[in-house]
Amino acid sequence: MLVADTIRKKLGILPHKPGIYLMRDRFSTVIYVGKARDLRKRVSQYFQPSRRMGWDLKFKALTEAIHDFDYHVVRSEPEALLLEGKLIKEFHPRYNVSFRDDKRFLMLKVNLNDPIPRFTLTRLKQDDGARYFGPFPNSSALRSTLAMVRRQFHLRGCRPLTPNERDYKHCLYAHLKYCTAPCIANVAPEQYLDQVKAACDFLDGHCQEMQTQLTDEMKKAAAAQEYERAAELRDLLADLRRTTEKVNRFDRLPYSLPLAIDPDRDLAELAQVLGLPAPPTRIEGIDISNISGTFKVASLVSFRNGRPDRANYRKFKIKTVEGQDDFASMAEVVRRRYSRLLRESTVHSPQSTVARPPSPAPPPPPPQVALCPQTSAIRPSDLCPPSSVLRPPSLPLPLPDLILVDGGKGQLGAACVELEKLGLCHIPIIGLAKEFEEIYRPGETEPLRLSRENGALKLLQRVRDESHRLANTYNAELRLRKISESILDEFPNIGQRRKAALLKKFGSVQRLRLATVEQIAEVPGLGGKAAADLKAFLEARQ
Repeated sequence: MLVADTIRKKLGILPHKPGIYLMRDRFSTVIYVGKARDLRKRVSQYFQPSRRMGWDLKFKALTEAIHDFDYHVVRSEPEALLLEGKLIKEFHPRYNVSFRDDKRFLMLKVNLNDPIPRFTLTRLKQDDGARYFGPFPNSSALRSTLAMVRRQFHLRGCRPLTPNERDYKHCLYAHLKYCTAPCIANVAPEQYLDQVKAACDFLDGHCQEMQTQLTDEMKKAAAAQEYERAAELRDLLADLRRTTEKVNRFDRLPYSLPLAIDPDRDLAELAQVLGLPAPPTRIEGIDISNISGTFKVASLVSFRNGRPDRANYRKFKIKTVEGQDDFASMAEVVRRRYSRLLRESTVHSPQSTVARPPSPAPPPPPPQVALCPQTSAIRPSDLCPPSSVLRPPSLPLPLPDLILVDGGKGQLGAACVELEKLGLCHIPIIGLAKEFEEIYRPGETEPLRLSRENGALKLLQRVRDESHRLANTYNAELRLRKISESILDEFPNIGQRRKAALLKKFGSVQRLRLATVEQIAEVPGLGGKAAADLKAFLEARQ
């Protein structure tokens, strides 16, 4: 397979810097995540004819599946390793082998509120008031640095949370003078806490003095031809530099990944394609999810400046629709979402308490749109005016600049009817059908098809895929919650504690059915009358 022009152009602009790259197939699915010290050299190797004709069948299959790639520049190779591991756990690419498990990079933990604080290694960060350092990409360097820190600042390395004199008798750290032995009050608690805080500052990067000292000792050992000692100091100095190097820890994934290299450019292309007066600052995407008409839910995701705005994500349970009707479900979500935005903006508006003169009578409503799932076309006279109409200044700011619904003419038509009822026809709205990635617009009978490489289409795909992911996740949560429900939930006046106590004693509802009233009454929180009522309840539902 020849290298596509788009890939060749991207290879030409790749920087000679460290970073990560994501290979994608023709469906825009991430199939491989890798890191590189030099992005241009590393990524270019995938498209060299000699490599593509090699004996490695897995590599050949990967290169044949690559349709596009994205990259993200970082400051150093350790930072690239951290980001690579996080992305692999996030996307589970099928051609990656390493980092696919749930094992995380090591971190250092110390709780300054403990009676005698100690440094421990952990892989999970919790909200427990402790202070965490890391994660660290090199575990061996971290362990070596931790041993040096304990020796330098005379910190304890024993395991007990609060050691005592008995632990001191068997503690080699104290007898070797590595530890100041706070367990036998050898130092005041305030003094030991100062030692721990000094070690924390050291791990934060205030270690230039230590690096200088190790460098001088290494040079002296080499001058004295003590090469083994010099090699040990050299390795210790390298481990110290790896551990204390400033890197981005990537608590959250960069917003420009996995598919956006330049969100601003994608927004500009989207505005040009849709004929918008300006790039949409805020985009909201809506998707419906159900299984044969059950567990009907919807999701609404918000993108600001081309990046996910997770604080404004919303989830909906469909309340008024019977059976499987995606069009009616879409109409309900649009009605609930934007009528609420209008109400909230009215409540918080400073002019809402000022008396206003009566407004003139509204014009007669336009004719109602009759939509058919299969054959109805969307006509300009039936729906909203073109999206180029500017937003009136009196409308509230929370309204989006663009609405994207997952689906074709039917979903788009249902959403437009509801916006028209709310007087929000000026908001640009489109539908994106997944099969051929077609863009449906109000007033246009034919869909708009863009190139798969178009930045505007990629942006819309990101919004659509994120709304689809959120809707499916919420649907799965409801199904799991329903499966975990018990027949005991139907019994009146029984809470979670008493239900848990019953299941703990009898193990299952079936065994509870076989129990006597006296045995049920032995459960804490259940008296004789409640036990008798529960027994009668279970017998009536056999």
